[in-house]
Order: sequence, then C-alpha cells, then structure tokens
Amino acid sequence: MSNILLSVEQAAEELRLHPKTVLRYIRDGRLPATRVGKSYRITRDKLDAFAGAASGRAEAALRARTTCVVDIPAIAAGQAERLALFLQSAALSGDATTPPLHFQTAFDPLTESMKVVMIGASSDVAKLLTMLHLQLGDR
Repeated sequence: MSNILLSVEQAAEELRLHPKTVLRYIRDGRLPATRVGKSYRITRDKLDAFAGAASGRAEAALRARTTCVVDIPAIAAGQAERLALFLQSAALSGDATTPPLHFQTAFDPLTESMKVVMIGASSDVAKLLTMLHLQLGDR
C-alpha cells in the first residue's frame, strides 16, 4: 500500500481531467480526499481505487440507502424555515469520506405543514431524525 499524497492538480493530470472536475468529485464524495489547509490531498490508493471505476461502482451498489419522509403538521412558516436551515446544515456536516446525504424540505402555507425527505446511509438518516426529534421537542 502506498501512502503518497497527491494534490488536486496532480490527480487531475493522472486522470486526464480538469482540476475543477476533480474538486467536484471530492465535494460530491465520489473521490475520498483529506483537507490540508485550503487544499485537498488524495492518497495514491484512493486515486487508484477511483480510477478503477468498475470496482468503485460495485462497492457503491452494495451499500444500502435509506429513504425517509417526515410529515410535520401545524408548524408556523418561520419555525419551518429555521428547522429547514438547521437540518440542511446538519446534513452537510462531515468530511470527504462521508457518503452524501440527500435532503429536501417543503412547506405548505395553506395547511401549515412541512415535509422533510432524507435519502442516505441508514446511520446518517437516523442521526438526522434524532436531531429533528430534539428540535421539535414534544410536538
């Protein structure tokens, strides 16, 4: 195993991609990287695993994902907006190795209800549901 660290530019050169494309892969969680200061470093092992796209896709296909829809009735518009902002920031926390968590909220002003949709790893969705429960209290 090689622990050589490559810059985004070096990785882009080896993959024959633009550096911005490599950065997008890192931010999307498709290419694991470590943040060092204001830049990222990619280990040779992770880059080689990423370049072998067939094996990477097989591993991704084996990971179970959870979909959850939460209906919150009788919530004021301001409270729904604060709750959505809180959950969005919680969903974006993590590092480059954290699998992505897809998250969407919708507020219906006529019925004063809110829907929260989460799609991601079961443990991440569970953590977000716990945070949602703590924010809502005894509702």
